[in-house]
Amino acid sequence: MDLRQRTVAEEISCTGIGLHSGKTVKLTIKPAPPNSGICFERVDISPTCSVKASFDNVVETYMATTIGFNGYNVSTVEHLMAAFFGMGIDNALVQIDGEEVPVMDGSSAPFVFLLKNAGVAIQNSYKKFLLVKKSVKVTDGNRSVHLYPSNELKITYKIDFDHPLINDQSYEISFSQSTFIQEISRARTFGFLKDIQTLKDNGLANGGSLDNAIVLDEFRVINEDGLRYKDEFVRHKVLDFIGDLAILGYVPIGHFVVERSGHSLNQQLLKKFMAQEKCWKVVRFKNREECGKIKVKIPSFGALDLAPA
Repeated sequence: MDLRQRTVAEEISCTGIGLHSGKTVKLTIKPAPPNSGICFERVDISPTCSVKASFDNVVETYMATTIGFNGYNVSTVEHLMAAFFGMGIDNALVQIDGEEVPVMDGSSAPFVFLLKNAGVAIQNSYKKFLLVKKSVKVTDGNRSVHLYPSNELKITYKIDFDHPLINDQSYEISFSQSTFIQEISRARTFGFLKDIQTLKDNGLANGGSLDNAIVLDEFRVINEDGLRYKDEFVRHKVLDFIGDLAILGYVPIGHFVVERSGHSLNQQLLKKFMAQEKCWKVVRFKNREECGKIKVKIPSFGALDLAPA
């Protein structure tokens, strides 16, 4: 297992539609230096404006996670951020010529495909892990996010929707690159037909379609191709959560237990957690033996076309 930081080996681009803006946008992912994190650069603004993907820079969480700096925002970053996290990419520059990351097919799979095609480059600095030392929780009515100490990164997620195809669903994942790609990355965002007009009246979901979202009427999925998994709904919630988790800039080692949460409560948990320094410790491991000394199971990020940076 190589515990050094990673970036993309080559520049790669895609074009798509913003889920909420409905605008066509081009996105280019480029290599970035060690310890620089994931940075978004708005190239449609002169001079260009950069914003780092950080929980300190989260400015809006309604229906999507939006980051911003100096008044310039980039919205709906969670699916791309989940792909970076799932592929173990620590550093990258994302150039974008609009205010919203393209929705693609509503999942992280197209971004995973892009990152695989770009290749992964190993860098001369070690990954930063965040060991959870004490429990933290946030609640809002029947919605909650709890974080517990653990020797691995684990996510347990429960949802409850008043719809016959969803009802109660739960999913638990011990995180690794392979489990993310195989079990989570292809799960698409979803919505209800009865809510679409209200969303559009509020300037949202203008780019939404059956090509990039699961849409349900009162009884069924109206997409002709149906579901990719019978529990695709909760899997997508896990995907969104991983995308929000990636905002930390570290790989946390802890157990997240999530019930009926969304972007807002996810970010509240991260901010509360990071504000209490007694609850965490940043560590860098050089090899598996160092992990073993403190009985920590580091997520495997695989070895896809690795090349020195």
